[in-house]
Amino acid sequence: MLRIAVPNKGSLSGPAAEMLHEAGYQQRRESKELRIVDPTNEVEFFYLRPRDIAIYVASGQLDIGLTGRDLLIDSGADAEEILALGFARSTFRYAGKPGTISGLADLAGKTVATSYEGIVAAHLADNGIDASVVHLDGAVETAIQLGVAQVIADVVETGTSLRNAGLEVVGEPIMQSEAVVIRRTGADGDDPKVQQFLRRLQGVLVARTYVMMDYDCRVEQLEKAVALTPGLESPTVSPLHNEGWVAVRAMVPAKEAQRIMDDLYDIGARAILTTAIHACRL
Repeated sequence: MLRIAVPNKGSLSGPAAEMLHEAGYQQRRESKELRIVDPTNEVEFFYLRPRDIAIYVASGQLDIGLTGRDLLIDSGADAEEILALGFARSTFRYAGKPGTISGLADLAGKTVATSYEGIVAAHLADNGIDASVVHLDGAVETAIQLGVAQVIADVVETGTSLRNAGLEVVGEPIMQSEAVVIRRTGADGDDPKVQQFLRRLQGVLVARTYVMMDYDCRVEQLEKAVALTPGLESPTVSPLHNEGWVAVRAMVPAKEAQRIMDDLYDIGARAILTTAIHACRL
């Protein structure tokens, strides 16, 4: 039975459970449940603190886990990313008082406060910067005001929190994070149970990214239409009862669907429909 770690709370928990549900896996009904068994799919889920998941997976007690790339790197655990999941995206940046720091080199000799000591220490070392790192659990914006540090490193989305604290972003991003699937470094990459699990999640990712588009088109406009909707391999084309017309079906990127529909209409395509994809295998 495949043993999988899932975030039990925080910004990763809800989207992770939703994706697993879309992939056909049973999920817990109560937030207090720490373990459930899905006998149909031969999977056992363990609901753990997101920060601990990489450590459990690295120990070999669990086969794979869903966590954040930031938490994986920060843990220093002997585990590796095997699939990016496209949610819980975040950017890590340095920040300080305006005018005090202009770039990464200015961090030398400074103290940096952060909740992600592992990430920051590694980034500083990789860039040859000799600086001290202080670990704080949340609300790092106040560290500079209280004299604990001269610089902070934290998740930056809109930058509003930093500006409200009288700080500004410094230098390039430390890293880009998102939810990922991880496994122990060196684990069997051909494990059929793991591969099946990954295929299901990849199917969800594709289903969320694409829609199925159907339309009718005159034969003389077919090449132009196919150029607009090439599909993954090629579109399905079927003759219609009315001579000179064909029906076309293809997967298209969901974010481009409206533009493609307009372009198809302009070349004479009609009865243009889009349908959501709930699951797939490619």
